[in-house]
Amino acid sequence: MPKKLFSTVCDEHIFEQIYKRFAKELHNILYYKFGNQLNTEDKIQEAFVKLWQNCKDIEPDKAKGFLFVTAKNLSLNELKHNKVLLAYSKTVENNDTYTTQEHFKEPDEKLVKYKKALENLTEAQRVAFMLSKVEGKKHKEISEILGISQKAVEKRIYTAIKKIKEDITGMQ
Repeated sequence: MPKKLFSTVCDEHIFEQIYKRFAKELHNILYYKFGNQLNTEDKIQEAFVKLWQNCKDIEPDKAKGFLFVTAKNLSLNELKHNKVLLAYSKTVENNDTYTTQEHFKEPDEKLVKYKKALENLTEAQRVAFMLSKVEGKKHKEISEILGISQKAVEKRIYTAIKKIKEDITGMQ
C-alpha cells in the first residue's frame, strides 16, 4: 500500500496560501483590538515567522488558530513591556531633581539600560515579572493565569529581578 501523502505548513505553496488567506484578517483583528498602541505589521510578521519555525508540528487546518493566538500573545507581551517602560520612566521623572544639562540625559541612559535588561530576560521571567510589578498581581493570581505553581512564579520573579540587577550593574 502506498504511503498517504499529506500537505504540511512547511510546503512553501501551502504556507503562501495560509499567508494570503489570513494575513489581512489577522491585521484587522489586531488593529481593532490594539489600535495604534503597537506596530500591527510587526506582530503579524513575527506570528508568521513562528508558524514557519514550527511548521512541522502544525497541521494546515490548525494554522489559523496558531497564528491568531501567537499574534495576540506577542501583542499582549509588547503592551505589558511598554507598561513597564512607562512606569519606570515616570518613576525616573519623579525622582529626577537635577537641574544641569548633563543630568537631564541620565534618565534616558537608565531607561535604555532597564529596557535592555528586560529584553535579556526569558519570556517566562518577563511575563511573571511584569504581571507582578506592573499589573500588581499576587503570586497566587499569576500562578492561576500562567497555569504554574506559586513556587514557580516566585522563582521566575526572583530570577528576573536578580538578572535585571546584574545586567544593569554590568552595563555601567
